[in-house]
Amino acid sequence: MTQRCSTTKPSPRLAAAVLAGKAVRHGMRALGSGGTALPGLVVERLHPDALSQLANDLSATALITGTNGKTTTAAMLARILRADGRTVVHNRAGSNLLRGVTAAMIDAASLLGRLPADANAVLESDEAALPAIAAAAPPSVAVFTNLMRDQLDRYGEIESIARRWADALSAFPSETVIALNVDDPLIVSLAHHWDGSCLSFGIDDPDIPSAPEGEIMDAVWDPETDDDFRYSRRYFAQLGRWHTDAGARRPTPHIAADNITFAAGLTSFTLRLPQSSVDIALPADGLYSVYNALAASTAAVALGVAAETIRDGLESHEAAFGRQEEMVVEGRRVRVLLGKNPSGMNQALRTLQRPGERHHLLVLLNDGIADGTDISWIWDVDWESQAQHCESLTVGGHRAADMALRLKYAGFPEPCNPIENDIGDVLRAALDAVPESGRLTILPTYTAMLDVRQRLGQMGAARLWDVAR
Repeated sequence: MTQRCSTTKPSPRLAAAVLAGKAVRHGMRALGSGGTALPGLVVERLHPDALSQLANDLSATALITGTNGKTTTAAMLARILRADGRTVVHNRAGSNLLRGVTAAMIDAASLLGRLPADANAVLESDEAALPAIAAAAPPSVAVFTNLMRDQLDRYGEIESIARRWADALSAFPSETVIALNVDDPLIVSLAHHWDGSCLSFGIDDPDIPSAPEGEIMDAVWDPETDDDFRYSRRYFAQLGRWHTDAGARRPTPHIAADNITFAAGLTSFTLRLPQSSVDIALPADGLYSVYNALAASTAAVALGVAAETIRDGLESHEAAFGRQEEMVVEGRRVRVLLGKNPSGMNQALRTLQRPGERHHLLVLLNDGIADGTDISWIWDVDWESQAQHCESLTVGGHRAADMALRLKYAGFPEPCNPIENDIGDVLRAALDAVPESGRLTILPTYTAMLDVRQRLGQMGAARLWDVAR
């Protein structure tokens, strides 16, 4: 594990920049603003090297990146490290560009611009921001969750992100451990560009069924050999037990999950670690939650955490902001399942597929920069699988009409609201369609999630576990 501990005296310039950042954060909170990255931007302008200087105080740094799951993986890892008694610095709000990471450091720093000497950083990184964040805060462990189609207008094709990550590896410290998802062949290809230590994770349960026939794949061939990926079992997107005719194949993972069972709000599995195994009762739905837990566990192993502590951290998991988050509003349960690309939305829909259950749905489609301005991806989502299980449908967001058209072709019932863009109005209509003590499931894109989550808070939403206490 990389150990860094600064012995330099506090920099007056850094202290002044941190003080300014803290003042901005305090003012924003007083105004009820959620702009989590602005303090970091202020500090960057005052002291461009602030992040790298703050990072010198850290005992260890974990970077988590990937298309899907990075926010939840980071939240799980932060729980595990706190269960191990460590001080954790974490960009928990999901602000994952350079200035968002800087803002998280400012929050944890003293007025002199120093972090606790034993602090471990858990830093979620935007896919494109990884090289810059890693250069400023060199990782002890870097986790790569998956690589899927997302925001093509911003990132380009997924191969361009893979190349950017491969280039970033060359600047990592030699003692960094990289953690790779072996079920994603694009992630495995990163190992060809790394000479240091590597830990891998994946699903090793023979009873997990294959994805439905026709479910979209985000990668169909090996970009290095042009050979098609073939599967003995494919779980979702391009994740599964894969091989190519040229002889490449899924490696055996160092850390794996098997004996996986699903129930409402709970996923149980056996976590196989290099030296031991523990049974996990994870308070989260879906196979993708198991992948998140595996990624967090692999990082924890790299940071020297014991198996029992990993279990304790995972079993105390609470949903990250807008990711399987459950609340109570006006006597109704509300669940928010973020879906920002085809594979992510397909997995969100799959968690709803239980025999005999019907759902009240609010689907929100925005096309902001953080969502991706190209919304053609909604036609690649398997909405048809949920159409017959929909009790009521409400549609909103900047591109509500496009979303309503897609759902009409999928066989959904008519929306219970006029097609309009204002999320406040459609949230009201969606709640009115749900009987008291019923449950509303919200499926938003990223900026729509931020908007609807703020409005739910203004309506007095209480997180479900707070109500139960």
